Amino acid sequence: MSIDVLNETETRADELELVALAKYVMGQMRVHPQSDLCIKLVDEQAMETLHVQWMDLPGPTDVMSFPMDELRPGREEKEPEEGVLGDIVLCPSVAARQAADAGHTAEEELLLLTTHGLLHLLGFDHAEPDAEREMFELQRQLLLTFLAGRGRPTT
Repeated sequence: MSIDVLNETETRADELELVALAKYVMGQMRVHPQSDLCIKLVDEQAMETLHVQWMDLPGPTDVMSFPMDELRPGREEKEPEEGVLGDIVLCPSVAARQAADAGHTAEEELLLLTTHGLLHLLGFDHAEPDAEREMFELQRQLLLTFLAGRGRPTT
């Protein structure tokens, strides 16, 4: 499993924690162990450019996902496909503002957004209410079990 973290910002991020989380989520979702992922941290200007270009929406956003080989979660009865999962692009400054509003740390917000981005790469979406409930519950479950396994509070 190859997971690259590219931090193109001035923000200090715990890259090892992002990689550990990504490995955990990919393992839980039965992604092929030889699959590749890139996590990129960018500033607001770069994120806004991507947001306009790909979503036709103004302003920077917190996370965007760019799937490559359209891999899906593995199943017990079927060997998962190997390939390039894709790219997750995070904007730490937007994440920090959201974290402050939510009452948790910017690091926790980046972990949440990484989990969210990974689920999008695996085909999950939240456009419809039922799909949103499913995705957000899975996101919450994955993040809480990851944090609990690291001996971190899960409040």
